[in-house]
Amino acid sequence: MDAIVFGATGFIGRSLVAELLGRGQQVAAAVRNDTLTPWLTSQDVNTSGLTVVTADITRPLAGLPQVRDVYNPAGRFAFGLGIEEARTGNVTGALNVLEWAATLPELRRLVHISGYRVSGVHPDYARLGAYEASKAEADLAVRARARELGVPLSIANPSTVIGPGQYIGLAALVEDLWNGRLPALPGGADVFVPIVTIDYFSRFLAEIPASPAGMDYWVLDDTTPLLPELVGTIAGHMGVRAPRRTIPVGLVRRLPRKLTGADPETLSFLSTDRYPTAAARAFAETAGLEMPPAADALRAWADDLVSTRFGATPPPWLRPYGFRDL
Repeated sequence: MDAIVFGATGFIGRSLVAELLGRGQQVAAAVRNDTLTPWLTSQDVNTSGLTVVTADITRPLAGLPQVRDVYNPAGRFAFGLGIEEARTGNVTGALNVLEWAATLPELRRLVHISGYRVSGVHPDYARLGAYEASKAEADLAVRARARELGVPLSIANPSTVIGPGQYIGLAALVEDLWNGRLPALPGGADVFVPIVTIDYFSRFLAEIPASPAGMDYWVLDDTTPLLPELVGTIAGHMGVRAPRRTIPVGLVRRLPRKLTGADPETLSFLSTDRYPTAAARAFAETAGLEMPPAADALRAWADDLVSTRFGATPPPWLRPYGFRDL
């Protein structure tokens, strides 16, 4: 087969499967429960090239089809996780995928999805929290083990990925804005929380295996408005009032969570940092990829968030399963 996608029922995984199938590839989708097929059907994706396989990346992998390209967007994306839970999903899982990929005789590329704030960062669980620290640990561990085994590796470091079905992270801030629970904006006027749309990111990932191995790509929109303008754009579109005041992150950390409503693990993302996007921009230009205007993408995402009540109303394809989107 052409490719296998682990975590294929997740927000990134399912969109990547759809993109690869749309390119005529033969794709194995590694899942624990198959909510992927009904989603693909709801998106009018031709599934003739799809093979669904059962896999649990927290355990050593075996019995999966031989493939050329391996994509791993799988993992636990949530705040408030315990350390062991986070490490099992994000570190052990990533290494299990890599160990299995190393056994493939015709492997062209392993594409590991990391994160724009964790690549090369020391995994300090006390400072970063379980989710972010486990992703940082996985980033370092995958790089080191790939070198030991000679696995051709590329790493994609996406920022906040937005689009229909994304209800985690920045979506919580938009929900508070919609419900009038955001009297002040955490962070200063120069906080930069970059976005990238799921459609663009999926196309970017699909192009990576044909590029040279060993590359890191920070995939994000450098033109994303600073956070106050970003929130103002969404507020104006939704017809609600944007907060006029900001609260320094340091003060938010010191105040009781019951008062601020802010998850401590999300505060490290409220940064003024900029990121090394030159390689990703050059690659995108070569591949003919173009990001949609950030403001338009934010408005479209806000419409989806409101129409689904921020994930509380499951889409028709998911309702028979009795749980929210994965």
